[in-house]
Amino acid sequence: MSLTHNEIPQADYEIWVEPSLEDRTLIIKDNGIGFTEEELVENLGTIAQSGSKAFMEKLEENDVDIIGQFGVGFYSAFMVANKVEVRTKSPFADKGYMWKSNGEASYTIDEFEYNEIGTEIKLYLNEDDAENEENFSKFLEVSTIKDLIKKYSDYVRYPIKMMITSKEDDKETIEEETLNQMTPIWKRSKNDVTDEELNNFYKHQYNDYEDPLKVIHTKVEGMLMYTALLFIPKSASFDFYSEKYEKGLQLYSKGVFIQDKNKELIPDYFKFVKGLVDSADLSLNISREMLQQDRQLKKIASHLEKKIKNELENMLKNERESYINFYEAYKNTLKFGIYDQFGMNKDKLVDLVMFKTSQSDEYVTFKEYVDRKPEAQKAIYYATGKSKQSIMNLPQMDAMKENGYEVLLFTDEIDEFMIQVLNSYKDIPFKSIQQGEADFVDDEKKENLKEKEKENKDVLKALSKALKDKVKEVKLSARLKDSPVCLVSGEGVSMEMEKILKQMPNQANNQIKAEKILEINPDHDLFKAIQSLFDKDASKVDEYASLLYHQALLIEGLPIEDPTEFNQNLIKLMIDSAK
Repeated sequence: MSLTHNEIPQADYEIWVEPSLEDRTLIIKDNGIGFTEEELVENLGTIAQSGSKAFMEKLEENDVDIIGQFGVGFYSAFMVANKVEVRTKSPFADKGYMWKSNGEASYTIDEFEYNEIGTEIKLYLNEDDAENEENFSKFLEVSTIKDLIKKYSDYVRYPIKMMITSKEDDKETIEEETLNQMTPIWKRSKNDVTDEELNNFYKHQYNDYEDPLKVIHTKVEGMLMYTALLFIPKSASFDFYSEKYEKGLQLYSKGVFIQDKNKELIPDYFKFVKGLVDSADLSLNISREMLQQDRQLKKIASHLEKKIKNELENMLKNERESYINFYEAYKNTLKFGIYDQFGMNKDKLVDLVMFKTSQSDEYVTFKEYVDRKPEAQKAIYYATGKSKQSIMNLPQMDAMKENGYEVLLFTDEIDEFMIQVLNSYKDIPFKSIQQGEADFVDDEKKENLKEKEKENKDVLKALSKALKDKVKEVKLSARLKDSPVCLVSGEGVSMEMEKILKQMPNQANNQIKAEKILEINPDHDLFKAIQSLFDKDASKVDEYASLLYHQALLIEGLPIEDPTEFNQNLIKLMIDSAK
């Protein structure tokens, strides 16, 4: 208005705070536009007439949606003060006025000699109530005032000033101090903000000692208007994977702090993102803790989700090393996002996950795996285990190595859950080398295997009978080359999933079990020895069956079910061999 009205003088607009512990008063004043008498009636009187009781009732009902209207923000002063005086002068009025109310149901307006254009609000604070532990005096303490302004009004566009008294060498000094930063870093042009400023802001705001791995600074204008400044921390915080960790972005409206961790702005699978959103489009209630009509908030959240996803995809494509650093810190969050809610968000995240393979220590995405697999390969193969070494030692890897097939290595517990909801990628099914039929075997080998099973049906039947309480069946294997035996699971729950479920809290008696199948290498000397033994003394097949089963358990990294039985059979075998 100062640009278009000659009555309004040009000035360096500012706000002053003046606490007085002796008088129990707090003054907030500015040199702004002031009020005319009519404006006092219209803006402050309407609410005052309703009385503080009605105001508090509405506050408790959580249906007050009138921040910035009719002076509600001002009227909340009566929550801490028993009397409020407003001294003001407008450039459009010849006189100054004083508005006064105790917050009950009435107010007065009197002419007042107020020479400066602007407004002064004087709060007479309530007496401290020891019984209810209400300490209103704290609002007169310099430290409390500083903290409140820093938290809620740090980015009000005008300076908020206070005279600060300090003592040094018994000398008292009074100095003017500006308590707020005024211009938020996210409101400045990207070109005017240095990386160092962004890094310092992040470390100060979010208590991190490292620079962020990635900064996302975005401004949206149009039907939806907001500014967002987001950070991906370089390392996960110590409590990131605990239940105590709280996700969420800070929320500002026109530079005024509203909420510390708004959970609606960020999905769980991007919970590692820290930062803030500033929007003038939000409809707020009086408590600032609840957002009314959250349609705008949902739109902002949707925009941010797409922006974060695009930034991660760009990092994966153009900054591979940085993405790997990010991925190693937060991979389980992405994988859980794929699995969570029955895979509802799997399509959004599937191209962001990576795995090491049997042929490379470098991470590969599903797309990269598919692009380089042999055309004849029908599935995306994977194996689960505690480490790459344990997986590479699996007997099931024999055929993979022989055929030159690359196997994805699943070494995190969440991988087993994640793959259950994915099922396929680009219409190519995922296939565990530790589960189900070996689909990579050619027809000639299948026919050859059938013939061998016919020839050895009595041996296989005897082994199956001996292990009837432990495995579903014993069969000859098409997937083994150098190893004598292996355990695979049938369709459904895998052995790795069984292990994970049993390790979970309160799951010791969980009856969910994998359907185990014992596969024997028909070309191995051990099977030839069993054939020979069966012809000579079929009664000893039970002991050999038990040894084979426990050997397979050990190879799979599963606990031996009956250590005593295993030990006795091993001793017997050693004694018989020595005879």
